[in-house]
Amino acid sequence: MCRNIRQLHNFEPPATSDEVRAAALQYVRKVSGSTKPSQANQAAFDEAVEEIAHATAHLLQHLTTTAPPKDRETEAVKARARAQARYGAA
Repeated sequence: MCRNIRQLHNFEPPATSDEVRAAALQYVRKVSGSTKPSQANQAAFDEAVEEIAHATAHLLQHLTTTAPPKDRETEAVKARARAQARYGAA
């Protein structure tokens, strides 16, 4: 489940609220052990996602770095090359 959480800091353009929420959702799914909570747990699940998304957005707004921003496409190419080396041809 957590393999979908990606680095969100120091990218140009900055991470969107949808990306932040998706990372929060993946985190809550991993911690809870459930991709779809029961009706009894849905409210707690949704509340946790929103709180973690808020905390993540706050963190990203306050982080500083002297490194130049990364390009999303360049990082995606690097990730595909690493996957190719690790898993071979599909």
